[in-house]
Amino acid sequence: MKQTKRKFKTSEKKIWYKLDLSAIVYPTLQRKDFSSVYRLSVVLKEPVIPDILQQAVNIALPRFPTYKTAIHKGVFWRYLETNHRPGPFVQADIKNPCMPMPFKVDNRYLLRFYYHNCRIAMEAHHCLGDGSGGMCVLVTVAAIYLRLLGNTVSNGGFVLDIDQEPDPGELEDAYMKYANAQVRPPRPGEKTYRIRGTKEPFYTLNIIDGIMSVKEVLAVAGKYQATITEYLNAVLLYALLKKQQQEKPSRLKPVRIAMPVNLRRFFPSKTLRNFITMVYPGIDPRLGDYEFEEIITHVHNYMRYYINEKFLRGDITTNAATQRHPLIRIVPLFLKDFVVRSFYTRVQDRFSSAGLTNMGAMKIPADMADHVERFDIYMGQPFSTRTNCAIISFGDVLTINFASSIIEADVERYFFCRLIQDGIHVKIESNRKQEPAAL
Repeated sequence: MKQTKRKFKTSEKKIWYKLDLSAIVYPTLQRKDFSSVYRLSVVLKEPVIPDILQQAVNIALPRFPTYKTAIHKGVFWRYLETNHRPGPFVQADIKNPCMPMPFKVDNRYLLRFYYHNCRIAMEAHHCLGDGSGGMCVLVTVAAIYLRLLGNTVSNGGFVLDIDQEPDPGELEDAYMKYANAQVRPPRPGEKTYRIRGTKEPFYTLNIIDGIMSVKEVLAVAGKYQATITEYLNAVLLYALLKKQQQEKPSRLKPVRIAMPVNLRRFFPSKTLRNFITMVYPGIDPRLGDYEFEEIITHVHNYMRYYINEKFLRGDITTNAATQRHPLIRIVPLFLKDFVVRSFYTRVQDRFSSAGLTNMGAMKIPADMADHVERFDIYMGQPFSTRTNCAIISFGDVLTINFASSIIEADVERYFFCRLIQDGIHVKIESNRKQEPAAL
């Protein structure tokens, strides 16, 4: 087997990193039955060899110093500190992914690596970074794995050069660098429709995957003069509306989606940590009945208005204002936790009916692409009774991954039925004991 050597040695010295602006929130939401954990996976064309995968993890992880860390608690703030303990150790995959991740188990690592048949999966606590940063870790591990098997895999895209020291920009809190607008836009303030469902038993996460052709989805979105992201947002809003109407409430409520925006598209940053902000496309059925075409038009206009450098700079300035306040800096951590947790539970979590993220098209070296079938991404266990939707594409394969902690799959059924109604061929996979209802 071809061996991969590193040109630099990792020091046993412990380095600490202040949590970035988003990462500050995630540990406050930690419960015995909930962690802010997301999952990324790559499906190769050959079955995974666990011992070789472990070697790849051991080789790759020192290249990502903010991911080879443990979280610690100070008097005023939490922070990440270099973790030199053995691990993380690869393990056979499990039926219910994104299980809670206690901070003091598994040698305190906030990463997990799994394998199953041809799949390599990585789960990460959100305080380490967002999906774009995490994908660099996973894809680099997969590239080293393929090299250890004797394949030639170039660097590029999400494959970072492990023989180079990390760029300082990869480690920065990019929020604070660009939070310099002179105005702070207000947040959406009205409570939205919440899905009613039967909560699953502890540690149960229902997964439903829809696999389809990028060309088919792109063609359908083009008929509506929309992008793929706009079209799929509209389909999810449509599904949520149908679900609310099915429940026959005495009074309808607005339907809104929490959608993270990758700020690296608008601000020049190499950070592998969190660098996203949320936008909330939605519709208000109290204004009248919406045809599907109207929903798409509304989403299209919303995206054009809100997703731009100026508005997003103002948004992250709003987020940064609290942390910069001199009084907040000296408030003990337990009080900060109480205030943040209360605000998120009573206000922030009620701003949206569901979550949707689109990683977009995966960019990997051509010589690596020959070994890859597809990618998957899961937003993880929802904080409350709702469903989360994540989208990713590779080549002509577009995968839509739903994750929920309720038994009913009405939203997912309405969603995929709408795609099929528009002429898109969908293959459904699930971890449920019984297959979802026929589409």
